[in-house]
Amino acid sequence: MMPVARSPELTYVNRGRSRPARLSPLRRGTRCGSVLAGAALAGCASLLPQAHLATQQAWGDFEEARAAIERIVPRQTTREELSAEGIDPLRNAAVTILGLPDVMQRFTVGTAVDAQDLDPGIRECLAAGNACTGYAILVRRSDRKRVGNFWLDTFNFRRETDVTGWTFNALILFVGETVVYMVHGGQPRIHEKEVSRNPLGPLQSFGEAVGSALTR
Repeated sequence: MMPVARSPELTYVNRGRSRPARLSPLRRGTRCGSVLAGAALAGCASLLPQAHLATQQAWGDFEEARAAIERIVPRQTTREELSAEGIDPLRNAAVTILGLPDVMQRFTVGTAVDAQDLDPGIRECLAAGNACTGYAILVRRSDRKRVGNFWLDTFNFRRETDVTGWTFNALILFVGETVVYMVHGGQPRIHEKEVSRNPLGPLQSFGEAVGSALTR
């Protein structure tokens, strides 16, 4: 009696294994492309450029800077006490030293203003000659963050930038080592949006160069 040949399929199944389905190279490429595209779209917002500008100084925000200046008491607070508060040009990059010519330039009296209209502390400082000095304080903090559509931004069709931050300025005058005058100002909150549109996208600069050459 001749032996019965078993089919390869039955033998494979009887061993308890299943043949995995194989994807064609085209389908594998499509699936990989979909995964990569999804990952790229998910991370688009984080890929837009950001910029940060901040004066290296001792205050974290506008209110903190204002509070430091408002603690000054004219004719009582000394230069040494200001240094202990962080108002020191050697340690605070926001502080600039003013000499007598700098102070005089800031308070040049014109024909429409009488010297007697100036604050007594200013008059005292100007009358003190070379003993009159000052501190000019200027703090700037600016954060620039590009927002909007990633692809329009990347190819330079449309770019939106959020600008936030604050500025602070102050003037302190001394006669010798004692404060005789102080004033402060600034902008507690800055929030602006910059939008630029380029119909030609990445070719915009090329088109402008050609147009400029043709008009010469």
